[in-house]
Amino acid sequence: MPYQNISAKLTDADVQAIKDALATIEAKLPFLVNLTVEERRKLFKMGNKSHAFVSNSLTAAQSNRGILPASFNVDEFVSDYQLATTLNEIHFGLQQLTEKVDDTLMAVSSEAMSSSLTVYDYVKTAAKKTPGLKAIADQLGERFKAMRAKAPKETTAA
Repeated sequence: MPYQNISAKLTDADVQAIKDALATIEAKLPFLVNLTVEERRKLFKMGNKSHAFVSNSLTAAQSNRGILPASFNVDEFVSDYQLATTLNEIHFGLQQLTEKVDDTLMAVSSEAMSSSLTVYDYVKTAAKKTPGLKAIADQLGERFKAMRAKAPKETTAA
């Protein structure tokens, strides 16, 4: 659906239902881990190109258990592969949802910022003639104070 001005509301009940659904998802995945950057760097990665390799290796392991050392656990390999495949499907769905939430958040945040800039412009203009608005204009102007201070000064060539 093409982006247009978003005018939507989430009720408190909707927000709670979403939070509950997220908690349910997390509860169904009690084995999830948090890796450090260093741990992530050290791990083998199984992307799309490696998926066929892993699948074929699994088939080879299941068909030729006799060539593998006794310490190699084929059943654990099967379990890891199946879980990776399932988590990949879940991950894909979550990525799509996350992208939609991110895009919608960006859009409605932009709308709110645009409205705020309009209000700020009117407050600045009205503050020149309306008592009590100067303090509000100054407060709103704090948002841009650092930007004005960092603005490069124009130099004139002699």
